[in-house]
Amino acid sequence: MPEIRRLPDDLVNRIAAGEVVERPASALKELVENAIDAGSRTIAVRLASGGLDLIEVTDDGCGMGAAEIALALERHATSKLPDERIEMVATLGFRGEALPSIASVARLTIESRARGSEEGWRRVVDHGGLAGDGPAALPPGTRIRVEDLFGRVPARRKFLRSARAEYAACLDVVRRLAMARPDIGFTLEHEGRRALATQPDEALAARVARLVARELAEDGVVIEAERGSARLTGVAGLPTFNRGVADHQYLFVNGRPVKDRLLIGAVRGAYADMLARDRHAVLALFLEIPPEDVDVNVHPAKTEVRFRDPAFVRGFLVGALRHALEAQGQRSAQAPAADAMAAWQVEPVADGVPTLQSLFARQHAPPNNAVRETTAAWHGFGQDVMAPPAARAEEAVLDNATAEYPLGVARGQVAGTYIVAEAQDGLVIVDQHAAHERLVLERLKAAGAEEAMTRSQALLLPEVVELDEPDCDRLEDKAGELARFGLVLERFGPAAMLVRAVPSVLGKADAASLVRDIADDLARHGDALLLGEKLDLVLATMACHGSVRAGRALSVAEMNALLREMERTPRSGQCNHGRPTWVKLAHEDIEKLFGRK
Repeated sequence: MPEIRRLPDDLVNRIAAGEVVERPASALKELVENAIDAGSRTIAVRLASGGLDLIEVTDDGCGMGAAEIALALERHATSKLPDERIEMVATLGFRGEALPSIASVARLTIESRARGSEEGWRRVVDHGGLAGDGPAALPPGTRIRVEDLFGRVPARRKFLRSARAEYAACLDVVRRLAMARPDIGFTLEHEGRRALATQPDEALAARVARLVARELAEDGVVIEAERGSARLTGVAGLPTFNRGVADHQYLFVNGRPVKDRLLIGAVRGAYADMLARDRHAVLALFLEIPPEDVDVNVHPAKTEVRFRDPAFVRGFLVGALRHALEAQGQRSAQAPAADAMAAWQVEPVADGVPTLQSLFARQHAPPNNAVRETTAAWHGFGQDVMAPPAARAEEAVLDNATAEYPLGVARGQVAGTYIVAEAQDGLVIVDQHAAHERLVLERLKAAGAEEAMTRSQALLLPEVVELDEPDCDRLEDKAGELARFGLVLERFGPAAMLVRAVPSVLGKADAASLVRDIADDLARHGDALLLGEKLDLVLATMACHGSVRAGRALSVAEMNALLREMERTPRSGQCNHGRPTWVKLAHEDIEKLFGRK
């Protein structure tokens, strides 16, 4: 047997560096977190070649003396754990390995001056060896320079990406940390060009909009919710303000940026019936929870966490997001697109062209071939739950007092698809199918459709699904909850489950695939999330098929009935796929089209 021996310190540091310092962005994250924990008010970052050649972080924090600098460069030395209770840590960094790990694979220069001290101190470590130690002149605070990262470790250096890609990762790190601390001012320069600058003591919503997307100031919802000892704040984009990728979702736990699967799943669940599957919400959420209820030391880079009660956290996030979005009523990110506005042309009116008055008169006249169809009520979902607005037309006797109605009074229909309404402050254009799709979905929910959907359909021959034993254990633990969704399971030996019934609305669904997907979801999140989302998807699909179609002629009474119901219905500003249901041309926009402004 080979002899067991102690590893030399320089090799130990290089192994630790492999855990802590994966790329320039991870080194930068450790340095900026240290600056934040030092009580800084301003933090300045300079980069060269995406951080490959230079990373410099300067702060005005508490600073250090010569002895503290030397101790900070030793492994497992930290000022951030007052005692041995690591679960109660309240700072960002606490492992005590970042500085010696970085110094083992780069040239590290620390200059620091403690507050109240007459002079500063400077220490240089070049790839693990002491290269300089002596006085330094600088204001109170700390300046750390990291040069030639992995310069003497070519095997690591060659696996790094291009300078542009590494810079993008560094920018993302600073953006996330700046978002978490609006009380601190941040600047970031790359190759002499300032890429990010914020002022200290900004409002959270303003800081998020500045760093994520300026449109969030208009198209976002401020989140403020509390449940027990947990608190959630932040800004969430309206469903109509979405992206094709999920890289604009910023999640924080106790001020720490994380990429946690549970939280990402909660966001997906909150927007489940408001976004298409390939679209993603834009948001920044800050969860504050007692330190004893979350473990932040489950990942070397501290980007993942583990919650003591994951079901509570998920339910809290989903509930808070849905409540905030529903409170916005029919609001949506519905500013007219610039290219669409530019397509308008001013042309002379030729002889024989109908006047505007005649066009409106023609629209107000009942259409000769108006479709008078009705939709049969779905069994079990309540009477007229899917009826088109015609069934409520008698409730829509309106006058021309447009000031009473946010979405105005219907004036006509374009292409059998878009309702044109006059509001007090502009012209409203409504996509009749998208709008009615949302209304039907909300009516289905209000009528108890979700409960009706959970009815079970017994299988003629129960189906055996073979799984790993841990998956079977998780499914067995959740069997009662799954039964409430309409999925009836029984244990069938150590590595199989017996499916006796499935939710009736799923029809001829592949029971084996459904059970495997739920087992995978339970393994990831510890809760039966996927089935609920499948039911939401079915509900949205039914609403789509039960709504008035594009191309159907509507009477003015039907149009107004649709507008009034939109004003009463939460989340009516977007359809079930995240598209806007209406847009508004303000009077100023119309005046610009005609050259009045």
